[in-house]
Amino acid sequence: MLKKYSILAIVFLSYFTPCSSQKKVLYKQVDTVRLFIEIHVPENIKAKNKYPALVFFFGGGWKGGDRHHFLNHAQYFSQRGLVCFLVDYRTETKHGTTPFESLKDAKSSLRFIRENAHEFGVDPSKIIAAGGSAGGHLAAATALIESYNEETDDVSISCIPNALALFNPVIDNGPGGYGHERIGAAYKDFSPLHNIKRGAPPTIFFLGTNDKLIPVATAQYYKTVMEKVGSSCKLKLYEGEGHGFFNYRNLDLYKETVLEMDHFLQSLGYLEQNPVIEIE
Repeated sequence: MLKKYSILAIVFLSYFTPCSSQKKVLYKQVDTVRLFIEIHVPENIKAKNKYPALVFFFGGGWKGGDRHHFLNHAQYFSQRGLVCFLVDYRTETKHGTTPFESLKDAKSSLRFIRENAHEFGVDPSKIIAAGGSAGGHLAAATALIESYNEETDDVSISCIPNALALFNPVIDNGPGGYGHERIGAAYKDFSPLHNIKRGAPPTIFFLGTNDKLIPVATAQYYKTVMEKVGSSCKLKLYEGEGHGFFNYRNLDLYKETVLEMDHFLQSLGYLEQNPVIEIE
């Protein structure tokens, strides 16, 4: 992992200056590919305080998408008192890469945030990973998958988040699961469903019952296995809804799922009950 202390300090300090528009930090460079994290912070952030971090991974089948997928979520939760991060990662369409590189990048981003938690005003013991679809896979996989670490990463720094918020996540890459034709036999050490183990972070899992990519039965089995190893998994099903139902364009469902996630984070002690933020 490349450590950009001088750049990080400049970007971080300018970001917290009200007149600054700088919101990006370079967290990784692979050859000519530069990967950034966009930061959204509470308005009244205090330098001496340590805040929970909420890290978002966009969806797009590991093929496309961009970090602004969860922009509205980051804006809401930063108002609620979390330091939010929108993460770039390599995709097939843009970089000619495979899902394995996407996972390496997701892990690198969490290590970067945890390693530099002090500069970000983040409590490194309170990092929530969130994502939708393939981004949900990446969030879950940072917690459950031991393989696929970038050679330049300092693996002594944990990439395992302390909680997960998964929006119709790709959790099964086995035969019959999403992406198996690309993952192949590697699913055994790439698929979150096949690697749930004791100590898995508490999770909230959102899914529409009419999702054509993620069967309800798969989500229910995931919940069962999580509970079997002693980890909590709150499964929220939305009747008749399809893939991506939670996105901002579906405003009512966006609001509903955001508030469910808010309550989940309250239950973990990561958020206070108030203030209530009006969702627009």
